[in-house]
Amino acid sequence: MKGKSVYPGSEPAGAGRMGVFRKLRPADYTVSAWSGGTTTQIAIAPEGARYAERDFLWRVSSATVELEESDFTPLPDYLRQIATLEGEITLRHNGGAPLRLRPYEVHAFDGADDTHSVGRCRDFNLMLRRDAAEGEMEALRLDGRYVVAPDPGTETLLLFCAEGGCTVTDPGGRETLQAGETLLLTPSAPLTLEPEHGGARLMLCRIRRRIGQNL
Repeated sequence: MKGKSVYPGSEPAGAGRMGVFRKLRPADYTVSAWSGGTTTQIAIAPEGARYAERDFLWRVSSATVELEESDFTPLPDYLRQIATLEGEITLRHNGGAPLRLRPYEVHAFDGADDTHSVGRCRDFNLMLRRDAAEGEMEALRLDGRYVVAPDPGTETLLLFCAEGGCTVTDPGGRETLQAGETLLLTPSAPLTLEPEHGGARLMLCRIRRRIGQNL
C-alpha cells in the first residue's frame, strides 16, 4: 500500500508496517460545541484546514444532537453524507417529504439544502467539496471476515470503529481498531477485516480527488 501520505504534506505514521496509514485515537480528535450539542472532528484534509473557514476539501466528523429539533448549517460548497450511530432522526430538505434515518443508514444530500432535523442522536458525517473531491460512505457490520477490495481511484480510505473491535490486515501488516478509533489509509491492496469477540460496527469512507484536483 505504498503511495503518498494520507495527509498531503505530512509523513505517514505507519509507513513500512501496513503501507501508508495513520491511526487516530479520540485524543487526536478536535471537539467543539454547537448550539445543539458537540461536534468531534475526526479528520480533515488538507491537514491544518479549518472547518470555520470552509477551506477544506473533505471532513469526517461525529456530532451529538441533544435538541429535539435543529437546523443544519448551510454548506453550499459541499456535498454531504450522514448516518446515525445512536438514535433515529427525521430529515426534511427544502420543506420536502420527511425522511426517517435509522442507525447506520447512510443518506446523501446537498449541503446547500435547507435541512431540518427532528430527533436526538449521535451521528457520523462525510463532507466533500463539490468541485474537488468525491466519495462514498457505508456502514459495515462485522460478524465474520470481510474483505475491502481496493478501488483504483480511491486516494484515502477511512475506517472508523463505532462499536466493538476488529483487526485490519493487508500484505504489509496488521492493526487493531477499538471503538472510537480511526484508521486512515492510502489503499493499494485488499484489506481483511476480522471482528473481535462480539462483532464490530464500522463506518467506511472512500475519498478520491476529481480530475485536476489535489487532495
